[in-house]
Amino acid sequence: MSVDDVSSTSPDHPARGLVGRCPIERGRVAVVTGAASGIGLGLAERFAAEGMHVVLADVEEPALAKAAAGLAAAGASVLPAVTDVSDPAAVEALRDAALSAFGAVHVVCNNAGVGGSHGPLWECPPGEWDWVLGVNLEGVMNGVRTFMPVLLEQDAGHLVNTSSVFGVFAGILGPYGVSKHAVAALTETLHFNLESLGVTHVGVSVLCPGAVRTNFGTSARNRPAWAGPAVTDDAGQASAERFDQLSALGASPAAVAALVVDGIRARRFYILTSDNRNEAIARRGAEIVAGGPPEPPVSFV
Repeated sequence: MSVDDVSSTSPDHPARGLVGRCPIERGRVAVVTGAASGIGLGLAERFAAEGMHVVLADVEEPALAKAAAGLAAAGASVLPAVTDVSDPAAVEALRDAALSAFGAVHVVCNNAGVGGSHGPLWECPPGEWDWVLGVNLEGVMNGVRTFMPVLLEQDAGHLVNTSSVFGVFAGILGPYGVSKHAVAALTETLHFNLESLGVTHVGVSVLCPGAVRTNFGTSARNRPAWAGPAVTDDAGQASAERFDQLSALGASPAAVAALVVDGIRARRFYILTSDNRNEAIARRGAEIVAGGPPEPPVSFV
């Protein structure tokens, strides 16, 4: 990563000295992980359309280069950075590259995520847990730890952590569902941390998307060798296939990005992308109060 990778006609460090209380403004800076495709690319495109400088981070180098080149060709100011979010040092390098290129960071979207087995938890090998939790949970925490101090130094900032609707209703989908519940709880804790410190100029949100048209179902393409081969049974495979079918019918990444931008501007904490799972979300609270057990939140459990 280097400043030479920046595609921009703006002066050096254009983000310095900005005033105002909205983190989404022309000339401000957004960092998006998992930005080479799907929701992450949708976010990068929308921030660029808002006139922001965009730092795109992803572990998949060819797709990242293609995404950044497409945005730059359209006139956007971008910096691509190959980043494994599960590695704290890599996320720190991402921060340093963003600050070196643009002088500030105002919006951070911890969006990178992977899937994993849908089978019984006790059949899920340690490597699977380490991979899924390393990206989906530790990757988010690395982003919080690394970028929150930078956001606090700005006149306005916002951090968005991507969970899932599977993180706010009854838990399913193996390590993936576990990780997304953890991201929702992490972000709630972060909200209370900022509130207890009297911080009002930096907001946080947890994005809980339902079905979205992405290539998320093929995230195993980035599965490291040390995680071992994916393990699933017939029921788990059927669940994964149904998940992919629902995703193909879901919202577009651009529509999700629009909801995120609206949510940041409105300081909305929970950002849902549809209302078709609201009953399942509400039912979980009722089940907890009543002592449960939980009912399946979707039909393909």
